[in-house]
Amino acid sequence: MTDLMKSLDIEAVQAFVLTADLQSFTRAAEVLDTTQSAVSVKIKRLEEALGRKLLERTPRRVRLSSDGSTFLDGARMLVAAHQGAMEVFAPKQRRMLLGISHHIVGAELPQLLRHVGRADPGLTLDIRVAASRELLAAFDDGDIDVAIVLRHDSRRQDGKVILQERFGWFGAPDFEHRAGEPVRIATQPQPCSVRAMALRSLDASGVAWTEAFVGGGVNTIGAAVSAGLGVAALGRRVAPRGTVDMAARLGLPALPARDVVLYTHLRDAQSKAALQSLTAALRSTVGR
Repeated sequence: MTDLMKSLDIEAVQAFVLTADLQSFTRAAEVLDTTQSAVSVKIKRLEEALGRKLLERTPRRVRLSSDGSTFLDGARMLVAAHQGAMEVFAPKQRRMLLGISHHIVGAELPQLLRHVGRADPGLTLDIRVAASRELLAAFDDGDIDVAIVLRHDSRRQDGKVILQERFGWFGAPDFEHRAGEPVRIATQPQPCSVRAMALRSLDASGVAWTEAFVGGGVNTIGAAVSAGLGVAALGRRVAPRGTVDMAARLGLPALPARDVVLYTHLRDAQSKAALQSLTAALRSTVGR
């Protein structure tokens, strides 16, 4: 065995993999339940042991160097082998029943699931994507273990805020609107807190509007927007690819950001760690 192989620290390798995946020392530290500086020190020592620069640090993002890209697959295999050895005596068939609002998860869902799968291969995820109101009711009834939802109203202040979701008025680039006519809106039926927020903003700004499309679920609304039937108030992470924010073009009011709140019944350490990985990955997509 070489001196190099002896010097590799599995915790440092895990910190490197997480930082590479999440493009953030801060998010990696959240998963590892440590500090950003501790993660930075671990990776610096790993780079010294390898004699290679693995990460390129910029003010906004952390990116892989060419050597980091070369090392990443091997690092993943090392971490996976270590996890497999550690889980030999772990309880089998663990399951997490997770509800997540359709207003806050979009095209990055496969990325989030991949990250959790790598972090905890022994966990079976049972996911429900639905309206925040429905998921909160299921959580309160004990039907799901975890709910990640939009803050519904000011009356319920429990749960943990994990990020803020920004909203915009999204439409197809070729959406046609004639001056002087009401703006055609695509929205969900009542009760929907995002619908209420959007219409309240329009009314407060004196913008004339009309319902051009009403459908159930964000994917349905997104399809109507892509088809040019109307514009919709959508979270930036769930807006369909190819759509653009139409607020400036149509003179629409700015929409407030909404808290994304985590509720959990989880007690065992492994499942809580997997959830921590998921929330860190979700936060890492903000602003992308």
